[in-house]
Amino acid sequence: MLGMPDGAQAAAGAAVPGTASPAVRAMTVAGSVPSSQQLTVQVWLKPDLAGAAAFADAVATPGSAEFHHYLSPDAYTARFGPSPAHARALARWLGAEGLTRVNISAGRDYVSATGPASTVQSAFQVRINRYRVKDANGRPSLIQSNDRDVTVPASLAGDVLGVTGLGGARPAATRGAATPAPGRPGEAAAAPACSRYWAQHTQTFHPAYQGLTKGSLPVCGYSAGQIRAAYGATWTDTGKGQTVALTEDESPTAMFQTLKDYAKSNHLPAPKPSQFREIRSGTSCPAPARGAARAAAVNDEAEMDSEALYAMAPGADQLMVIGGGCDEDQALLDAALAVLTGNGHHPSASIESNSWQIPLGEVPERTVHAIDVRAAAEGVGVYFASGDTPGLTATDSDPYAMSVGGTSLGIGATDNRVFETGWSDDYGSLDHGKWTDVGVSGGGGGTSRVYGQPAYQKGVVPASMSHVRIGNRIATERAVPDIAADGDPDTGLLTGYIQSDSQGKPGPYRTMVNAGTSLACPLIAGLVADAQQGRTSAFGFVNPLIYRLAGTRAFHDVLPVGRSTPQQDRDTYLPANGPSDGTGVDVFDSQERTQTQQVTAKGYDTMTGVGTPNGAAFIAGLRHAAP
Repeated sequence: MLGMPDGAQAAAGAAVPGTASPAVRAMTVAGSVPSSQQLTVQVWLKPDLAGAAAFADAVATPGSAEFHHYLSPDAYTARFGPSPAHARALARWLGAEGLTRVNISAGRDYVSATGPASTVQSAFQVRINRYRVKDANGRPSLIQSNDRDVTVPASLAGDVLGVTGLGGARPAATRGAATPAPGRPGEAAAAPACSRYWAQHTQTFHPAYQGLTKGSLPVCGYSAGQIRAAYGATWTDTGKGQTVALTEDESPTAMFQTLKDYAKSNHLPAPKPSQFREIRSGTSCPAPARGAARAAAVNDEAEMDSEALYAMAPGADQLMVIGGGCDEDQALLDAALAVLTGNGHHPSASIESNSWQIPLGEVPERTVHAIDVRAAAEGVGVYFASGDTPGLTATDSDPYAMSVGGTSLGIGATDNRVFETGWSDDYGSLDHGKWTDVGVSGGGGGTSRVYGQPAYQKGVVPASMSHVRIGNRIATERAVPDIAADGDPDTGLLTGYIQSDSQGKPGPYRTMVNAGTSLACPLIAGLVADAQQGRTSAFGFVNPLIYRLAGTRAFHDVLPVGRSTPQQDRDTYLPANGPSDGTGVDVFDSQERTQTQQVTAKGYDTMTGVGTPNGAAFIAGLRHAAP
């Protein structure tokens, strides 16, 4: 029954639910992909998720007999993974359909195969189209997607979680720090366009916007010393002896030299060569054809991740995993999985920082869930950025992921925390004396409609944030995020990069302001690495410990902005960045229901989770909670 299906069996196909985005039904088709376009698909196999989740809960719960008795990658595969026979049967079917380079992954998590789009469409009984959409910044864009759920032989359907690789490359979302929005200062902006510390420069303006007539200029980018002081990082605990993995979709230029330059400019200890290693996972993607759209000239995501992590944990080892392939989502998931399979005997790191997000419906959520459950069972803490737009993503809402939200953080002249609130900025643009409300930007969060409330959130997340209506019933569901750190571009971190010249030679080290939950994620990962220093076992899936500490000194409770807050701490004034730009104002902690359902509140909230780390108290609290 597990052999290669004959013609009659192949015709008896079964659709795999959740393998197509529901959004395609409302999208405008812009054409189909060329039939000769080469695609590499990964057909994800179904492990014993219920058994693995029960084990993951046990090893993450203090007091249980299994607490911190993690499985090796090979042991996880043997105990909970799909059987070798099922993997081979799926591989044989893919080969029989005309696909080549058929390969079963090391942990039997998926079977990959390559072929032209025409063969892939025939095998899975779908059409792969290009659709017109708007990106996160509201600009017209094209995406690629299958038009319906994939179909596989009925004899194999029960073993399939999902299929990735049908979507092709997603347009990269441009971060505000990389390409300044109107009024946001760039490197060439004239002083005083920004401040070295919060409220160093302020500006009055008229007419009033949302009752405000005064704002602070955005920071020019906090230094490592400022961000370390704000979150109480010490030189006693630096993450020494810990390995943190950073998953990326692009390889940076001269990353170790970049890290050395960052350390020097921020008066940090110089990194040792043994502290940084870069590997690749997945397959390579052919260069785009002449005239095809290319990525922005500067994409310093990997550099920001590495430097933010180094700022918080300068003693930790960094493993940067670059996901390969033409489908960005697939490449990133493959990079995340590569850390977990490691060398079979051990995962490659005990902490994995994923400064990226995949929108809901873009990949089967069960594939993300399978990765996160494996990580928890193996003792790897998986951290995901909650996203840089309000709402949930496929990657942040899983209950076995640590979802990291964003804040707006004011650090004063003496490195003191002036204020911290949820990152949710309402941008107003001033043109000819009249304000226009452009809308809200901020970190992701909210309440899932897929996952029920995990045990660790009970008693911490209020009913107002955990209850959602699903059909005719009220359900108690997973709330996001879990924890937070600085993510607002107005209060971002000064990071740097090295760019290759036209001859491919590395150029000088350049700096720019960076932010987003992509920044918050490695900041949190670094502080957890500090707390793990000197311990015999990793914290692993740390959410149960984090929620045990909710409401204690381990966290700064991030509170909403009130009318009693000084005006200069309630908004940022954004000077014009050139003759064609107007001035603007970002009003902090906007909670407009038309823009976002998220709130900042006392205690747990859907902007910042349980709060932001409080240095030594955070480290001591984690160690005490996991004896």
